[in-house]
Amino acid sequence: MRKKWRLFHATDFQSLMLPCFTLCRMLGIFPYKISGSSFEASKSRYILSSIALGVFCFFFIGNFYELHITKKIQLNGVPDTLQTDCFCTVGGFITIVTYILSGQRMRLLQTVMKVSSTLPPKTYDRLSRILHAKDIIGFVFLFGQIVNCRDVRIINAMSKMFSLYILLLIFQMDMLYMNCVCVLKACFRKINDNLLNLRKLAINNESHRFMHVYRERENSFLLVKLRMLQKWHLMISDTVQMLNVIFSPQLLATVVMTFTEITFHLYFYAIQLRIVQKMPIVNLDKQIWYSHMSTAIVYYSIKLALIVWSCETGKNEALKIGTTVHDVLVSIKDKQLKDELQLFSLQILHRNNTFSAKGLTVDAKFITAIVGSITTYLLILVQFMNAANNCDGKWSGNATQIFEVKNDN
Repeated sequence: MRKKWRLFHATDFQSLMLPCFTLCRMLGIFPYKISGSSFEASKSRYILSSIALGVFCFFFIGNFYELHITKKIQLNGVPDTLQTDCFCTVGGFITIVTYILSGQRMRLLQTVMKVSSTLPPKTYDRLSRILHAKDIIGFVFLFGQIVNCRDVRIINAMSKMFSLYILLLIFQMDMLYMNCVCVLKACFRKINDNLLNLRKLAINNESHRFMHVYRERENSFLLVKLRMLQKWHLMISDTVQMLNVIFSPQLLATVVMTFTEITFHLYFYAIQLRIVQKMPIVNLDKQIWYSHMSTAIVYYSIKLALIVWSCETGKNEALKIGTTVHDVLVSIKDKQLKDELQLFSLQILHRNNTFSAKGLTVDAKFITAIVGSITTYLLILVQFMNAANNCDGKWSGNATQIFEVKNDN
């Protein structure tokens, strides 16, 4: 019988990912159908994805034509042009890569569902409270932010819908990546819990000194359980590597877009603060534009922080398994269990369970480097702005002096 689905109350992988899958299907980037406990390619949804990609390419070419050929879209200087070109280029790259890697992404989702099938329903229920909330709140926030925005760079419906689609697609792919990372993190945590329980059982088993038959039977059971944990850890490690390979292009593009958007929005906000000091704002459209810049900075910062948090905590859970294995190894005396634990320890040492993108590890050091780079480039842009203003001021002063001298003559 089909289980009744409830928001914030998941019982398995499908119910946990259902909001994300539904929103991806609305954007035309989920060309699959779920049949029982497997993902299958859907011909009709692939056609819908192809149509969505064709419409996106049409909008992309039209936006580029109006921006650089006909000049119908007027931008405020070189920084504004660079920011718009970067947004459109990176967004187009992510959209095309998402379409190309749809088959590999289906196999990844199938693997993650298989690996996480042993997680208890309580784990899915706990995860759903966070994952469902961020998927729905983020989607609604972005949709409302773009619809209500009166940015001077978006002057017609085509460019507005184009920007809306890019933002929603990138957000959903980032959330899909984060959801998979959180599920794998829960699997690593479950292995840690099972190892701790195994240590308790082994210690209790060794206390039965005069029950040799009972102790041998329990040791055999613990040995089988330990080998199952080894096999499960190996499957999770392979899934982590598969996740890194498939999502690396999109994750790198997301990092580039986040870096450029935060840097340019902070720069534009600094310019507007300088203008506000000289001239009070009375235009409602400009006030909405300033609030749009501040909310965009907050949105990109929170999204990057959530991705880094999930990857950092997932890496820590994977590293914790090695410590737990050594704790169990020290606590027990059975030779067979010790040998199996040593093999498990070697397996952990040979598996690098870090979440990365083409060699770029996503962790706390990464976000520190991003913040430092944003600060550096923002200072460079502000210095160029000050130099340009000083040059304009000197030129205006010299021109005024020359005009006065000519009048005296």
